Amino acid sequence: MSDALTMLADLLRRDDPDRHAMAMLAPARARARLVTLYALNLELARTPLGARDPLLAQMRVQWWIDHLADMARAEPPPHELLTPLFAAWGRDAAALSTLAEGRLRDAERAPFDSADALCGYIDGTAGVLMAAAARAVDMPAGAASAVAAQARGAGLAAWLSAEPQLAELGSGLADPALRPGLARLGLAALARARGARRSVPRGPGVVLFAGAGAGVRLRAIGAGNTAPPPSDFARRAALARLALTGRWWVGR
Repeated sequence: MSDALTMLADLLRRDDPDRHAMAMLAPARARARLVTLYALNLELARTPLGARDPLLAQMRVQWWIDHLADMARAEPPPHELLTPLFAAWGRDAAALSTLAEGRLRDAERAPFDSADALCGYIDGTAGVLMAAAARAVDMPAGAASAVAAQARGAGLAAWLSAEPQLAELGSGLADPALRPGLARLGLAALARARGARRSVPRGPGVVLFAGAGAGVRLRAIGAGNTAPPPSDFARRAALARLALTGRWWVGR
């Protein structure tokens, strides 16, 4: 890896260890694309939360949208993330502007008032991210439905687990009573992905990993309980299983 990629990989190892592991387990040809993609996602997730004022937060997200879209025409100016991103993705990096666009909703600091609204947000963030990762590993077109379903289930598991903290920022659920139903939607999505797992090749399939305990957390939330975060042991065990068996899907 180049120095820039090594720096980004180290950042992921520290702040997003699951996706760091996914990038390292993916086919070698895809690693530069995945490292830069996941580092971009990490930056985009943080950007709207770095400003208290919604307008300023939107301006910061818009900066990323504009610079990513500009890659359709020209190489970006020197930048610690945009430069290695363009080196890995080339003009295809411009399509990642849609990933940034999904984060404009975070800048609004407004609660979600329906399951449809939240699912649309999840599809525009976690869904766009997993679809881009699938492109990076040359996932066959026949796996698209599995990718979309897994992204929704994994995204709902992650978002609902973080919802108490998001609520403090004004970006949670307008009605906490929506949580159990959303958890059931997440479980149904994971089940659809599991049912379509034969369409996903083993090597590229690592990018569909939902994170340790996604199903456990969703079942707990669906039952009206608190979803405990996975232990370090559980996370390491899940990643070891992914590495040894390629099993990315969530069991019943």
